[in-house]
Amino acid sequence: MTDPTAIQPSELDQLPDRDPEETAEWQASLDAVTQAAGPHRAAYLMRRTLERAEGNGLALPKLLETDYVNTIPTAAEPVVDGDEAMEARITAWNRWNAAAMVTRGAKAGVGGHIATFASAAWLYEIGFNHFFKGKEGDGSGDQLYIQGHASPGIYARAFLDGRLSEQQLDNFRQEAGGNGLPSYPHPRRLPWLWEFPTVSMGLGPLSAIYQARFNRYLTSRGIKDVSQSHVWAFLGDGEMDEPESTAALTLASREGLDNLTFVINCNLQRLDGPVRANFKIVQELEARFRGSGWNVVKSLWGSAWDELFQLDTTGALVRRLREVPDAQVQTYQTRDAAYIRQDFFGSDPALVEMAKLLSDDKILECFHISRGGHEPRKVYAAYRAALAHKGAPTVILSQTVKGFTLGKGFASKNANHQMKKLSVDEFKQMRDLLELPISDSQFIDGVVPYGHPGADAPEVRYLQERRAALGGPAPARRTHALAPLPAPADKAFASFDKGSGSQNIATTMAFVRLVKDLVRDKQTGKRWVPIVPDEARTFGMESLFPSLGIYSPKGQTYEPVDRDQLMYYKEATDGQILNEGITEAGSMADFIAASTAYATHGEAMIPFYIFYSMFGWQRTADQMWQLGDQLGRGFLVGATAGRTTLTGEGLQHADGHSPVIAATNPAALSYDPAFAYEIATIVKDGLRRMYGEAAPGEDPNVFYYLTVYNEPMPQPAKPGGLGVDEGIVKGLYRFNTAESAGLSPVANAPRIQLLGSGTAIHWTLEAQKLLAEEWGVAADVWSATSWTELRRDALEADAALLRGEERVPFVRRALQGAEGPVLAVSDYMRQVPDQIAQWVEQDYSSLGADGFGISDTRAAARRHFGVDAQSIVVAALAQLARRGEVKASAVKEARERYGL
Repeated sequence: MTDPTAIQPSELDQLPDRDPEETAEWQASLDAVTQAAGPHRAAYLMRRTLERAEGNGLALPKLLETDYVNTIPTAAEPVVDGDEAMEARITAWNRWNAAAMVTRGAKAGVGGHIATFASAAWLYEIGFNHFFKGKEGDGSGDQLYIQGHASPGIYARAFLDGRLSEQQLDNFRQEAGGNGLPSYPHPRRLPWLWEFPTVSMGLGPLSAIYQARFNRYLTSRGIKDVSQSHVWAFLGDGEMDEPESTAALTLASREGLDNLTFVINCNLQRLDGPVRANFKIVQELEARFRGSGWNVVKSLWGSAWDELFQLDTTGALVRRLREVPDAQVQTYQTRDAAYIRQDFFGSDPALVEMAKLLSDDKILECFHISRGGHEPRKVYAAYRAALAHKGAPTVILSQTVKGFTLGKGFASKNANHQMKKLSVDEFKQMRDLLELPISDSQFIDGVVPYGHPGADAPEVRYLQERRAALGGPAPARRTHALAPLPAPADKAFASFDKGSGSQNIATTMAFVRLVKDLVRDKQTGKRWVPIVPDEARTFGMESLFPSLGIYSPKGQTYEPVDRDQLMYYKEATDGQILNEGITEAGSMADFIAASTAYATHGEAMIPFYIFYSMFGWQRTADQMWQLGDQLGRGFLVGATAGRTTLTGEGLQHADGHSPVIAATNPAALSYDPAFAYEIATIVKDGLRRMYGEAAPGEDPNVFYYLTVYNEPMPQPAKPGGLGVDEGIVKGLYRFNTAESAGLSPVANAPRIQLLGSGTAIHWTLEAQKLLAEEWGVAADVWSATSWTELRRDALEADAALLRGEERVPFVRRALQGAEGPVLAVSDYMRQVPDQIAQWVEQDYSSLGADGFGISDTRAAARRHFGVDAQSIVVAALAQLARRGEVKASAVKEARERYGL
């Protein structure tokens, strides 16, 4: 019996043992096996015992890694439901045309990627022929996140299917003429084919998880039953290094998203070399996914390996496969049988004996060709297992060879990502390998021909029949002929026109109040999707908790600590709010899924995502480009906005530049409203444009970015007169004049135009009063709701002029006849208001909060940046002094008076 004192302490020592003798016997048995059969046999028995325990439902920690072998043994593989020979011919045509398209494009200097699809061809082909549901059947079909660099293979299949022409293939990466193909999946460029832009690596897996989750959300809320839709994400093993790739794995398992499958193409190579040169990426990914609660299916070796595994009576082969690093596996792919015999088999006497039973051809077949991802039966079995598994998402780790079938010059070479073409001789070798009926005479002037068996060929009919049985072509994007959503009642918007009287209200609160009214709308209220990354209470949204509920697939399995309060924390299976925790990336992925539901599921949803403005564009701008690429619609709301409004928070929270970043995104309509009625007007117009009746020439596939502030201020009534609503939407209108403000300047007083945006307009109004009362200057105040939209309108006017059309920019028309110079003020860096400078005919100057933020009071921060009311007065006087309209001494006097 083993001496108990020799056992190392563990957490089990803290638990009472009701039968120490039985425990000691088990331990002694393990020791005996180790001594008699060796540690490898003992480890094997332990793994099998733990697997049995897990299968019986015993609560034990799961194994994070299994052996470097297939999860599904050959004997357990289901029969492929189809004509394997026919599918092999289809795959051969697709391989050929993908390589031909990229090679022909390389002659035009546009390049492309060949090796990725070559390794993953069967991963896609099996899915298209047997699993991926189309959009013409019941429900919404499946959602396919295609690996970006594999796009040539998808185009090749669409060409075989008759959905793309030879001319379009020849315009791969040549879109300017209007009949080209984008290099990667891009809905904005090819909206009938691509649903999801995926080549910004890491965003595809993150979005796929939240898309699967949003599908559940739609079903649970009764919007649409999409329970039969499955999300497939095709990824590269190198892509998994991106933090976004694995950021939401536990969300997927926690919520039991068995409507989601990751297919990771483990060709062991990233763009410039091995993914894990000295380690094993498959084992690392298995441990990560298992540890995160996913079902893992490994499809590593082809059927040629069956004989080797049957010969492995000592476990030496499995041990060797587990220890050989990935870079060495890559090397085996390029070396001869003698090298493999010596380096792989020569490390263990048992393997030396095994190798004696293997021919050189068998060794080369195993190490050069036979991979799980290259055999349709292996892939089919893995997909069937993924769909059969319930209660958790599945990841399929499929081992392939990068550049497979492209010849020795491509396969497993570190440089194959940068290799853009094959020579004519290499194509002829590929033709012979794939057994394609393409003659030498078809290579005219060294140009590789496209291959097609004919529109009525058996391959094409088979392909189309399979797709018809699965619900139509895939991938495909459908823009449904949706009826415009009815506009909410004007009452919700008009209530802000009266202002707040003496009550101080921050524009953040004004926006939340507006949304509270809009979600009550009987016709469209249920379509709002409020999204917030954990700080809903910061934005005053806690009142929405009990009325709308927070979405959770489990509902509320506990009694909330604040249950006796009016605004308690309420979770529900049909909850409307997506409260994501501290993840801006996850919240953006939510937003993208909701904002594109009009196309993905034929259901228009109205997402609004409210966040600290500093942690929006700065942190997740790549996803906001993804949102624009995917033609998303909705409202992004940057709350606690501006560089001087967050008292004491300091530079990491002080947003002085989000409108600059937003201005770079063509799909983003960026607004910096000052007043509650402006917010209401902008949201009303946004609902019309995105979800109602867009005006001729307006693109509904845009999203709005509104900055709102946490500074409580009096909210004025909307000014009367014509053009106010138009000015709010277009970006500029006159809020008041010195006279309408009751300041009664003297006759012939110098006059200046003050343009303010967001919270800065309040200091501008204060400066207007100081200028009149202390310096005899008349100032008119304008609200600049969008510097960016003013600039875009002006750029369009410039372009029209070059076409010979007469058009005046709106900013110039609005300011036409306004007396005096213009001084623009913003709580953002001067670059924001300076966007319009070149189109303002008057003398133009600006003030802004450039530099890093600081921790202090609002007043001190504004004085520091020179944007408070007194600083505006000095800047206005200096501008007038340069024009000779006030004495130069007035500027010095003002600085001294205000202590500047």
